[in-house]
Amino acid sequence: MYTTNLLNFNTMHISAESKGIIPIYSERGLYEVLVKGNKPLKIIGGGSNILLVGDIDAYILKNEIKGIHIVDEDEDEVLVSIGAGENWHNFVMWTISQNLGGIENLALIPGSVGAAPIQNIGAYGVEQRDSFHSLKAIDLTQGISKLFFREDCQFGYRDSIFKKEAKGKCFITHVNYILSKKPMLNMQYGAIIKMLEESKINTPTIADVADAIIKIRTLKLPDPKIVPNTGSFFKNPVIEKKDFEKLKQSYPNVPNYVVDADHTKIPAAWLIEKAGFKGKRVGDAGTHKNHALVLVNYGKATGKEILEFANDIQIAVSQKFEIDIVPEVNIWES
Repeated sequence: MYTTNLLNFNTMHISAESKGIIPIYSERGLYEVLVKGNKPLKIIGGGSNILLVGDIDAYILKNEIKGIHIVDEDEDEVLVSIGAGENWHNFVMWTISQNLGGIENLALIPGSVGAAPIQNIGAYGVEQRDSFHSLKAIDLTQGISKLFFREDCQFGYRDSIFKKEAKGKCFITHVNYILSKKPMLNMQYGAIIKMLEESKINTPTIADVADAIIKIRTLKLPDPKIVPNTGSFFKNPVIEKKDFEKLKQSYPNVPNYVVDADHTKIPAAWLIEKAGFKGKRVGDAGTHKNHALVLVNYGKATGKEILEFANDIQIAVSQKFEIDIVPEVNIWES
């Protein structure tokens, strides 16, 4: 076992005690833990999408299952299986080294491979579900192995079955993705095009796109190793078209992304900034100076202080815009 304190196991760098941290290196290792009957159990991967609010009265299963291997392939595609304990960005870099396209826009997203389908991570016009094939998980309540295909996962915007009815019940061991040998680049976001133009790249490859996104994210987002954070703290809200038209009357230049004929997505960072919270700090809890969507721990903030600060942001946005924003991160309360 590791130390019982979770300080170094969450990127917000919150100190919280647990019953114990148990590393899981294989499915057999997990079954051995289940046989011993250690309860209750909670699962952690890279710890990049959790906020610890108080001590955790549970044993923490730390996913350390590694490995990347090709399961099947044809002239167009490759089916790859990845240990859920692998670092997500390292996996993205592996796909680029193999010239396999599909997830290059998701470069530099923190966390583990196993967390990717739970959150249905996404960035710059791409979500992990676009390349997702299936995943293998062990049901902690029944001790049986299950295979989840795309439709089983109920993917939504930063959402999945693993955040709803299957929350905390499934330990993901491997995730399978279908990647392309003939990549189609997704560069619908102007920031990518601008970065490529600045680099004088006229015929970009997937490596060029990934490199551009890494540069963009590095400029915008703080490194959690230097300034503790969980990346985007809130989801971008999706509002009805009539509400968007009303908002546009007061803010003609409000940034937006059309979801469908009846709904529009508004950047939460814009809402938070307009509500006066960009770069704001209360004690050691605050938002980053370069990105209002990123809540940070400037020193020794507690999880409770971070959560209270987040609640203040939600109230301010709601009062100013009549729009509710909800956390993207998982709140772990004692």
